[in-house]
Amino acid sequence: MKELLNKRRAGILLHITSLPTGDFGKDAYYFVDFLHDCGITVWQTLPLGMTHSDGSPYQSLSAHAGNTALINIEKLVEKNWLLVSEQCEQCQGTPSFNKCCLLTKAYQGFLERAETEDKKAFKQFCKDKAFWLDDFALFMALRNEFNQQSWNNWSEPLKERESKAIKAAAKRLKETIDRYKFEQFVFFTQWMAIKDYANQRGVFVFGDIPIFVSYDSADVWANRKVFKLDNSGQMSVVAGVPPDYFSETGQRWGNPHYNWQYLQETGFAWWLDRMRTQIEQFDILRIDHFRGLEAAWEIPADQETAQIGQWAKAPGWQLLEAFKKELGSIALVAEDLGIITPEVEALRDDFDLPGMKILQFAFGGGPDNPYLPDNYDRNCVVYTGTHDNDTTLGWSQKIPDYEKHYIHDYLSNPSISLHCALIQAALSSVANLAVIPMQDILELGSEHRMNTPGTTVGNWSWCFHWEQLTPERAGRLSYLVGLFNRK
Repeated sequence: MKELLNKRRAGILLHITSLPTGDFGKDAYYFVDFLHDCGITVWQTLPLGMTHSDGSPYQSLSAHAGNTALINIEKLVEKNWLLVSEQCEQCQGTPSFNKCCLLTKAYQGFLERAETEDKKAFKQFCKDKAFWLDDFALFMALRNEFNQQSWNNWSEPLKERESKAIKAAAKRLKETIDRYKFEQFVFFTQWMAIKDYANQRGVFVFGDIPIFVSYDSADVWANRKVFKLDNSGQMSVVAGVPPDYFSETGQRWGNPHYNWQYLQETGFAWWLDRMRTQIEQFDILRIDHFRGLEAAWEIPADQETAQIGQWAKAPGWQLLEAFKKELGSIALVAEDLGIITPEVEALRDDFDLPGMKILQFAFGGGPDNPYLPDNYDRNCVVYTGTHDNDTTLGWSQKIPDYEKHYIHDYLSNPSISLHCALIQAALSSVANLAVIPMQDILELGSEHRMNTPGTTVGNWSWCFHWEQLTPERAGRLSYLVGLFNRK
């Protein structure tokens, strides 16, 4: 699949939650049709994992499980697993991210009315995914029993996964456990149907894999040896990045660091399992915070910011070699933003991975700025901005006039607005893949940005409306994609 990244392509960055209905319903298929009609062959999303209450797709409850808030309820009604009469007034008014009641009813309907073929498919799914699904479903059932507390606050026998306590919990909570498994079955069934439809329309799905996992997750609870934890399961150091373009105090993510010695001793089995789940769901994968595979920023757990810490080495070369040996040719992209050293560049280049170029970063510094289009080679992915940036319109309204004049001079395109000029610069560049956030296609301002790094409120909730995608905007996009030979 690596050859997918060797051809000139255009893509759009849009998370599932940013669709008008925010789920796997008809809008997802309409969006694929829009991409196909414009000649765009890549749809990039953010991670699809089950989020915590803050909604961040980069802090999920499992490295494998999907976010059940993305499940489309109408499709459950079509399957006759959920009856229209069962959708009480309260459920009908519930936001798309809170579907627990309806999914519970759908599970009962599945048990009572599902076709034999569907029940066989569910049974096979549970068998195929047992290597992560069993732990995840039990974890979620216990988390529910403990009022959503993190696993390190559970009773000692369950926190420590004592065999007798685990067996008793599995028996006591069997019905709830089976329901969580059913929800994952529905998630994967609906998402894979969208992926298949996209592939049939010539559109490839581009996913994102966070390098770290959340401390409060099934993975850490069930695989403590994989992570740097003390004997009581606590973290002495947490992950993040030092001060950079995005934040003056850095970003304290709070994720546990990996016990790379244990991972190497076990042949990176945990990572390989994680990647198998991802390459099933996506055609292309971005490794978020790629530099962490060479060295990651360790912050003392008692520090409130990321300003104090140290770089801890990681065996990234050996891990990527294991991917290559065990998983074959994967279309991987390295998110190589931030503090990038020659060692990180060498790791990326040794495995011929395309890195990322952000046009909003291109016009500071001198002519050797690596984000300037003149300095690209073909093996890269260019963006106007990412989910962590301001929208390009919002960004352009905040930069000083002298910088605007410099950008217009550089791009030799003073007759159009700055944000439109950056879209054209991305599409016209030599980069094999050019990806434009949907907000930039729709010419939206700062109030529509997806995420502001270093903040915990007001993020991840943006969605677009079809009326914003006027025929003129779609037509112009299609024209540019063809003009710059990206169809």
